[in-house]
Amino acid sequence: MSGNRRKTAAAFAATAAISLLASACMGQSNSGASDDPSKETTINFWHGWNSPNEVAGIRATVDAFKKAHPNIHVKVIGNMTDDKINQALRAGGSKAPDVISSFTTNNVGKFCSSKAFVDLDPFLKKDGIDPDKTFPKAMNEYTQFDGVRCTVPLLGDAYGLYYNKDAFEKAGIKRPPQTWSELAATAKRLTKTKGDSYEQLGFMPNYHGYESTTEHYLGGWDPKYFDADGKSNIAEDPAFASMLKTQKKLVDELGGYEKLEKYRTSFGDEWGAKHPFHTGQVAMQLDGEWRLGMAEETKPKFEIGVAPMPVADDEADTYGKGYLTGTIAGIAATSKKQNAAWELVKFMTTDTDAVVNFANAIHNVPSTLAALKSPKLKYDPRFKTFLDIAANPKSTTTPPSVNGGAYLVSLQNLGFDIEKGKQKDIEAGLKNTAKEIDAAIAQAK
Repeated sequence: MSGNRRKTAAAFAATAAISLLASACMGQSNSGASDDPSKETTINFWHGWNSPNEVAGIRATVDAFKKAHPNIHVKVIGNMTDDKINQALRAGGSKAPDVISSFTTNNVGKFCSSKAFVDLDPFLKKDGIDPDKTFPKAMNEYTQFDGVRCTVPLLGDAYGLYYNKDAFEKAGIKRPPQTWSELAATAKRLTKTKGDSYEQLGFMPNYHGYESTTEHYLGGWDPKYFDADGKSNIAEDPAFASMLKTQKKLVDELGGYEKLEKYRTSFGDEWGAKHPFHTGQVAMQLDGEWRLGMAEETKPKFEIGVAPMPVADDEADTYGKGYLTGTIAGIAATSKKQNAAWELVKFMTTDTDAVVNFANAIHNVPSTLAALKSPKLKYDPRFKTFLDIAANPKSTTTPPSVNGGAYLVSLQNLGFDIEKGKQKDIEAGLKNTAKEIDAAIAQAK
């Protein structure tokens, strides 16, 4: 995916807009499921993609759908943010979207609990589609909330480890690290200091290091964010304290927070040619599947390797898993043409060739188990790492919440305080943050 859509801060910022969307659509989920999809009709499809190859990929998908459903005409509007979608749904009318795709998986809890999007289970059952057998486990999890499936996955993102093969060879390192202890040892061997800075940093562990967020790191553990009652579980599940301590230890071992942050200010833009992995400033990088193409386009002076992200030491036997997220698709509760809308959603998200062709067009991870195994997939051999991560049943995601990604912001803020030494008692910090998360969720309800 073109990266700026995956910027965590942008995803969190969208949550405020969705709260308005949710209240605007409350209770209207059964308003439009009586239309006849076999009759001549027109539906509106809004999506957020904007780069030329992405727009072309969507157009090709819609064109293929129209061949199979010549009576259903689709008006496609791209570059739509969740805020713009919110405004259109509040206004209603014939120009409002029927089918919506969003990059903000964190907001599925709001979409479902508020009935802003319709429950898709009746549509899936009607067509004999079993989500558990159709979609990868983690993608299946982030498209539903509290027993309601109001979205389905439309391509995905998987996170792995990029590494500089030339730097590995020079350091005599035979393979990428598989556990966090190995990551620390490898990072130290690859780090070359220069005065009070670095000539090359083995790995940038700081949470502001682009995709190095708390939730992405936790993909190497087996975190349970909430208990059976929906309460924050971060102070009870040892995975959270373990990850926070492990990351803090690596920060200290590589020179400390201030030295690393000073070096980070020399990095280029995350989405530009001067990304520190492209330039060789860092030898290993946690990132999504899109980084491979972006890095190769800059013609780096080294060979790029791709591997799964290392896992927690006590999770060594699960190496190969990772963190997953992606794009979601749903049907607006305000739509009067929900059956016709479902035909498009079903085609885009469950038709194997449609999923494969779209994945080929925009270099994302396919979002069905069948598409992940399709011989029609075209990709750099290194890309298979991300396909395997997506298909791995042990891969994890962050669960939806009624107030979107607010709980992840709370956890990230704790992570910032720990890595800079402001919060020294990690267990106490987790307990306080859990209370903060529970209070915010209670208020949202």
